[in-house]
Amino acid sequence: MNKKDIANIRKQFKINNDLLKIKDIFNVYIMKETSEIYHHQSVPFDLLEEEQKDLFMTNFKKVLTGQLDEKLFELKFQKDVEDNSQLILHQGILSNDTEEWKEYMLRLVEKMLKDKQYEMDVVVTFIQGEYMKPMKRSNEEAEESSRDAVYANKFILCSMNKTQDPKKELLFDYVEKEFKYNIVVDPVINLKSPISGFLFPTFTDNTADVNHVLYSAGKAYELDYHFIEEVLNAEETMTAEDDKVVFEEIVKKVTGDQISTSTLSNVYDEIHRVIEEHEENDVPRLDYKDVESVLKSSGVENVDTEKVETAFKTVIDDEKYELKASSIIPKYNKKSIKIKTKVADIKVSPEDLRFVKQIHFDGKLSLMIELEENTMIEGFEMIPEALVQKVDEEE
Repeated sequence: MNKKDIANIRKQFKINNDLLKIKDIFNVYIMKETSEIYHHQSVPFDLLEEEQKDLFMTNFKKVLTGQLDEKLFELKFQKDVEDNSQLILHQGILSNDTEEWKEYMLRLVEKMLKDKQYEMDVVVTFIQGEYMKPMKRSNEEAEESSRDAVYANKFILCSMNKTQDPKKELLFDYVEKEFKYNIVVDPVINLKSPISGFLFPTFTDNTADVNHVLYSAGKAYELDYHFIEEVLNAEETMTAEDDKVVFEEIVKKVTGDQISTSTLSNVYDEIHRVIEEHEENDVPRLDYKDVESVLKSSGVENVDTEKVETAFKTVIDDEKYELKASSIIPKYNKKSIKIKTKVADIKVSPEDLRFVKQIHFDGKLSLMIELEENTMIEGFEMIPEALVQKVDEEE
């Protein structure tokens, strides 16, 4: 799935949307002390009150919110796994019997509880639904309505939410005219911040892919590997941050830890060019041959296939690994380039890196930043040092 595919299904989660049908909602309450199921309940989604529907819809959208390879990850199922979750989920998709579907979901919950101790009570919510996307008209003059022909996609979505103790409050009773301590013992289910979840199957251009599952982490880069490997039975994955670090280490191995800012800027420009060439398709991935080509085109000297392949083997122990291009460029993963010095840390965008240079000035190592206008500090306009020297000489 790309971000457009995810956005298409996320925007369907709203009340009274005729393009989204949620059949049942199944809630399972897990006790932290025993890591056992305390209670579970399934009801038709349509029977919920409007306020409850709205809370859950917001929750489901949260599961599908975030950047790919940071918070959302399309994972491939492992092969040859006993009692594999891919088969359980696929059977759940095909099942039209609510009791049977619940049994499949409870098998997944059992995997969540195996060798796992939660720090708080947890509520696991499953829904089985179907969302429809109207097909595009072949031409503007076609009489057929956009709703007459649709893509129909069945899915299962799971959300895990922690509970929290109710707030202790002091109330004023208007009738009795007295202050009362508000005693509430029921835990509050936090539906605003899911701690994990997934969507099955994944969808690409309205086509279902049962060989992949979309995993949602609670926070960016904080993956629950027990959930990924033992619950979903999916393969391990690399985050965007992992890819960026791997690329930086590979470049260090090839260049000997030293590279000029202009050359590094060229590297980012070259990767950006590769991304732009594939913008209509999925974001490209770079193997060691692609990295070699990027470095050569960027002006890095003494680059050859053997050196780059060896760097891949050394850094990630897999010369066949492919780096996601968008993860490497800071502006694609919404991060600036950090320049660390003893005096100060500076952040610049990749496209502005070419204006930063390390030079020797008056016998000292200095960082020079080319500017198009005078710099402002705390509302004061800085005076160029050359001008200060000239004024001193005149005096």
